[in-house]
Amino acid sequence: MSRFLAALALGLLLAGSATAHEVRPAYLALRETTPDRFEVLFKVPTRGDRVLRLVPLLPNVCVASGERRFELVPGARITRFAVRCEGGLEGRTVGVEGLLATLTDVLVRIERVDGSVQVGRLQPSSPPLVVEAVPSWLELARTYTGLGVEHILLGIDHLLFVLALLLLIRSWGRLAATITAFTVAHSFTLAAATLGWLHVPGPPVEASIALSIVFVAAEIVHGRRGHGGVTARAPWIVAFTFGLLHGLGFAGALAEVGLPQNAIPLALFAFNVGVELGQLAFVLAVLFAWGLVRGLGLHGRGWLAEVPAYAIGGVATFWTLQRVAGFWS
Repeated sequence: MSRFLAALALGLLLAGSATAHEVRPAYLALRETTPDRFEVLFKVPTRGDRVLRLVPLLPNVCVASGERRFELVPGARITRFAVRCEGGLEGRTVGVEGLLATLTDVLVRIERVDGSVQVGRLQPSSPPLVVEAVPSWLELARTYTGLGVEHILLGIDHLLFVLALLLLIRSWGRLAATITAFTVAHSFTLAAATLGWLHVPGPPVEASIALSIVFVAAEIVHGRRGHGGVTARAPWIVAFTFGLLHGLGFAGALAEVGLPQNAIPLALFAFNVGVELGQLAFVLAVLFAWGLVRGLGLHGRGWLAEVPAYAIGGVATFWTLQRVAGFWS
């Protein structure tokens, strides 16, 4: 299993490095301030000094008013402007030109003056988004559940943390307890931060998440050498403690999307369900894949058994240093 998990850890690293810029979605938000008048925010990822060539496509009835304002932030350029759309947006389409030339998706959020919200995702192969009158509760739940699944499956650091925990667990009972502890912890901080009860800056949280992976990787090595600590004896305690940090990371992603003011509990619950479904899918995929290769005799012995921990710890150490450097730069 050691060779298999080492290869999986390396694959996650390569996936995260190769697509670090492209998988970040662009963000298009239209907020209705008065009937038929909208404030537009368009956030486009950058690659070094180059801004991806993406242009929002609004209905022909929308006429811009005032000047466009531009702002450069780390990893993105933000454009703000106002439009007046005669007759509103209902039944009309919103799109983005230039997606076919990138691997980037665009997250679209439309907030009406009555507080109702429609959220959708534009992909290179998908048609423009049709603006609905008022999204149903079922549509809202489906959208935010999908966002939760996508966030966890694209969050390479969260997946590496879960993978490291799997290396520590040797029984189904402990696996269930550990996953439950992680779920309870990040659900609590996700809700607290999203609802405004808890405020923690994003950069330190992201650096701490990477450091949590380093800690668990080190605990794996110590356990292999007969010096197991509390992580080996009670992994659910570590899962709960660091799950609080990971919940803050989930809240940061959800904050970019925003919650519909008229259905905050539903959207928050659906997003959390999506995170859990994505996490469960990853765990089952790892266990299933391992079951397929067990018969090949790829069992690590001696120093080889520590390779997965060093691979995971090395990746997480790089992320920690990178995020700390980005925080102070």
